[in-house]
Amino acid sequence: MNKIIVTGANGQLGRAVNIEYSGRSDFELVNTDVAELDITDIDAVQSFVREIKPYAIINCAAHTNVDACETQVDLAYRINAIGPRNLAIAARENDAKLMHISTDYVFDGHGNKPYIEFDATGPQSVYGASKLAGENMVKQFGEKFYIVRTAWLYGDGKNFARTMMRLSEDRDEIKVVNDQVGSPTSARELAKCVVSLLDTDNFGLFHGTCEGDCSWADFATEVLRLAGSKTKIVPITSEEYGAPANRPNYSILDNYMLRLTGGYTFADWHDAIEVYMKDELKH
Repeated sequence: MNKIIVTGANGQLGRAVNIEYSGRSDFELVNTDVAELDITDIDAVQSFVREIKPYAIINCAAHTNVDACETQVDLAYRINAIGPRNLAIAARENDAKLMHISTDYVFDGHGNKPYIEFDATGPQSVYGASKLAGENMVKQFGEKFYIVRTAWLYGDGKNFARTMMRLSEDRDEIKVVNDQVGSPTSARELAKCVVSLLDTDNFGLFHGTCEGDCSWADFATEVLRLAGSKTKIVPITSEEYGAPANRPNYSILDNYMLRLTGGYTFADWHDAIEVYMKDELKH
């Protein structure tokens, strides 16, 4: 049976990938988080991968606390750049495929049309710069790899939708940034894309987000509407919000490569959040 190592398996995407593979009898997932495998340690990665002899590695591990990355620079680069390098080296040595997840933060966010995979990058934060370094490491040291950039991810874990629902429980209004636009993306949809790519030799760099776009305030409004909440969303500017790290104002990715190569077609973000909320409201 083919084995697939999943790093960052306890995160939103890692959990969604496990659900996606749960109906497949041809693969066995070897789930790891930092306790089982420190991806920043090249020796540990190589010996683990040699022992498992995987068909593929799915790297869902990352330092994703964007504001913390501004001060934890070394840690951000260790996890987001050195980690992918180590996995790429081990994957190549063992003739395994590598699926690496990246981010919209590799762009400067000053665009006015959806970014395609061939557009110039220009990260504006330590998080974005370290993730771009990770992409470059995979390209440099990997052989059979896929890099999928996603954005505004939500799933089973700490995420924007859950935060909005929690805040709405005891607030009449919530202030939410309205001058950043992107495509809210369901971890379930991204997991489906990951699984469909891994079944092919369609290697390379891809954008993988739900279709359509909105602002954070629009997204929050839709989440609360689906939750049946009366809490009002008050739009504010990024400047008013005042986060330590720069966020891209324009984060819309075009899944151009998936379209060109006949890859997975993502659901519209409205449909995906509706599916997610129905599931959330059951619990």
